Amino acid sequence: MMTVNEIRAPVHIQDSGRYGYRHLGIGHAGAMDVLALKAGNLLLGNDEHAAALEIALGSLSVSFSRDTVFCLTGAFYQAFLDELPVHSYWRYSARRGQTLRLVRAVQGMYGYLCVSGGFDVAEILGSRSTDLKAAFGGFQGRSLQAGDRLRLLDGKTQAKRIGIAPPARPPRIRLLPAAEYTAFSAAAHSGLVENGWLLRSDSNRMGYRFDGTELPLRQPLEMLSHAVCAGTVQVPPGGQPIILMADAQTTGGYPKIACVAAADLGHLAQTRFGSTVYFETVSVAEARRLQQRNQIYLNQIRRIVEDAD
Repeated sequence: MMTVNEIRAPVHIQDSGRYGYRHLGIGHAGAMDVLALKAGNLLLGNDEHAAALEIALGSLSVSFSRDTVFCLTGAFYQAFLDELPVHSYWRYSARRGQTLRLVRAVQGMYGYLCVSGGFDVAEILGSRSTDLKAAFGGFQGRSLQAGDRLRLLDGKTQAKRIGIAPPARPPRIRLLPAAEYTAFSAAAHSGLVENGWLLRSDSNRMGYRFDGTELPLRQPLEMLSHAVCAGTVQVPPGGQPIILMADAQTTGGYPKIACVAAADLGHLAQTRFGSTVYFETVSVAEARRLQQRNQIYLNQIRRIVEDAD
């Protein structure tokens, strides 16, 4: 069991997401940075899709009522297990009665607290993720509150302390042209990749909003609502792009100039509000190579854990 003592951040349970139901209007939810979630789970010997706590920027204090192995990944946090400093991408053994404090995120946006075995919440439609908009999944379909007590699945109670390298963050987010790419002007095509884009503070798990050079269409375009997914770069009439994220709606009516390469979605998610983001376009073949690179990284973690255990 884990008890939430104090919480000053949006915190909820997420796994790698809920897939196969978007045709019914059900989003996939899931971790904003799936690569970080998988890395943490593999470091603990869990299934890579196991549920963890996703913490956005702020502070969190939890206590363990049994011996538990855990790690932090994603955003780099100033954190302590009682008085012991805890470093991201290292695994630690907590004893019964110890308290883990996450003071603040010093780099990145979304941190993941993974525990050996994962969190024991109901699997709904193939996932333990919290769908915050529909209020189901995770822990009672909501963000956590002080006093919540979370059950843990069976897992290791002790493990050798080992660490792994965090994934390398690219200087630019890679994009693929989307269905309406050719409907945009040459100025929009060049502006998208040549200029920096300010990530607005009204961004959230549903979509990241950007300010920058207007991305004009060649001519006015009326569209019916159509299917969209995480990573889609929509351009509303104002010409400022919105990139759909983990809690994206299932349909939208804005033209799509691009889509973020799946391998880079987690990197984008870790960008702080107010930061400037740069994009570049890549081919489908390059996007697949980026995915393969992420898989190689995860396979390396598996080997490190196997050698240590």
